[in-house]
Amino acid sequence: MMSPEKKVVWQQQFPRFNRPFLQPLAVGLVCAVLIALILMMGIMDLRRSERTLIGFMEDQGNRIIEVVERLTEENLKTMIIASQRTTGGAFVPLSEQVLTPQKLLTDAIVAMGREIDNRWKREHLSEAYIRKYAQEKNLYLVAVLNGWGDVIFQSRTLPDNLFDGKVPAMTADRSKKTADLISRLNQLNRLKKIGFIALSRKDKSGTIILALDRDSLRYWGTRVSVEKAMEKLGEGQGIVYLTVRDKKAMPLGNAGELPPERTKEDPLFPKILAGAVTFESRKVSFGGKSLLEIVAPFRLGGEIAGIVRVGLERGNTDQILDENRRNMFIFLSFVVLIALLSMWLLYHNQNRHLAGVVEMTRQLGKAERLSSLGQLAAGVAHEIRNPLNAISMASQRLKREYMPEDEEKNKEFGTLTGVIRDEIRRLNGIIEEFLTFSKSRRLELHDCPVQEVLRKITTLISEEAAARGISLRTDWGNKPIVIPMDMDKLQQALFNFVKNAMESISGDGIVTLSIRNAENGRVSIRVTDTGCGMITEEVDRIFNPEYTTKEKGLGLGLPLAHEIIRGHGGEIRVLSRKGEGTTFEILLPSERHNDKGAKSS
Repeated sequence: MMSPEKKVVWQQQFPRFNRPFLQPLAVGLVCAVLIALILMMGIMDLRRSERTLIGFMEDQGNRIIEVVERLTEENLKTMIIASQRTTGGAFVPLSEQVLTPQKLLTDAIVAMGREIDNRWKREHLSEAYIRKYAQEKNLYLVAVLNGWGDVIFQSRTLPDNLFDGKVPAMTADRSKKTADLISRLNQLNRLKKIGFIALSRKDKSGTIILALDRDSLRYWGTRVSVEKAMEKLGEGQGIVYLTVRDKKAMPLGNAGELPPERTKEDPLFPKILAGAVTFESRKVSFGGKSLLEIVAPFRLGGEIAGIVRVGLERGNTDQILDENRRNMFIFLSFVVLIALLSMWLLYHNQNRHLAGVVEMTRQLGKAERLSSLGQLAAGVAHEIRNPLNAISMASQRLKREYMPEDEEKNKEFGTLTGVIRDEIRRLNGIIEEFLTFSKSRRLELHDCPVQEVLRKITTLISEEAAARGISLRTDWGNKPIVIPMDMDKLQQALFNFVKNAMESISGDGIVTLSIRNAENGRVSIRVTDTGCGMITEEVDRIFNPEYTTKEKGLGLGLPLAHEIIRGHGGEIRVLSRKGEGTTFEILLPSERHNDKGAKSS
């Protein structure tokens, strides 16, 4: 059992609106998925663009390699033609095209002889240097003879058995000694197909001999052909460097500023030389630039003869990719911003609507309670009127039939009965005002002149205004202004405005009634007073039934007038300044919008 002090007589519960905000969360989830999809698509598009651009660069690099291979093969063929100078014993003159690679090979060998000669002049020659130089340059023999024909340095010793045990005798004549050595090399050429070049110094102080066997001759022929092909290739095409190496990692040709060599330690090169990889591209950084290096086999006659590396500048490619990446992130940032803004707007609007629903529910509950209390109070007020009438009649009979004979008591008795009569009249006025406000007001609209309504009001209130020292002024002209109205209700509303204006004036003052044609087909009725005026907070609350500044009555005059004006489809504007007065402007439509009448809300 519940104790009496804890017993719940009545309790109203409002619906709960604290559920999660599903709509913003759903939008956030959808936006997150959309952003993820856009990001994935952007990354895939960037990768696809990068693959496409790199594919173009790879095609360009492969074309460059093919051109170098083709030109090298042509140069090698011309050199072979140069070596076959006779056909059927007849001499065949060489063309300029055939002579060019042959001349380049000769020039390359002569340049090596001059390099040795320059070092000889600086007295930096040694047996070790000659051997190392021959190995690095892939030469069969490097020999240095003095002016007497004696060999002072040589990279290797010529075997005597090449001459069938008949070694030519060396003489004291230095020219004879040189001739004998050259004779030995000629004999070696016939036996092992070794070619040589002998370079004599201008002052006859010595001779430098450079000999090439088949392998070194093939190497230098290929190298000269590659270098000639690179010269024909020319500059441009985005080439930063181009280098070709044979299978032994010996240089065949270089162009441009070369990066560090990685031939021996790079695991890719054995695969390329074995034919397992056709080509491979990789991004490298060199000289402060971003490059795409293409490593591919160097083919001559359909066989792999070495490795070629081409470095192409990625400037335009990286610029395009950076621009695409920047555009993607800018677009993604806008999408994220729009998503966050949408979530915030949904969250804000939902909170606002939720607060409105809660407030509406609260007002509805309050309205229901007030309606119930109003109906109850209306019934009670109606029932109170009968006892009041009985008391009023009893007080009148007492005053008429039971007057004391004593003059002093008679006067006191009259005062008391007057107080009773006045209070009964005041109570009856309060009840009448309350019942008038609580009744349903169905408006019956008819076309009537506004001046007639204001004229009746001034007639009714002129005596009271004169008694208070208030001057009534009118300004509505001679031309009648006709509007649809419920005359009795509108007269009641305007009367309340005029009554309120007079009550705001404590001494002498002026109340002005005027009529004007306003904008948008409306009629403006103004009630202006020179009373005490109001502050902004009071203006905001004067039409609230719960607010009043009167010491007597309920203060329902202005709320009732507001309801009647709204029922006519009108609007009320209030302009007031504290201590200067107030102006009520009532705007009423000049045309009828509903012929069947309207019910005020």
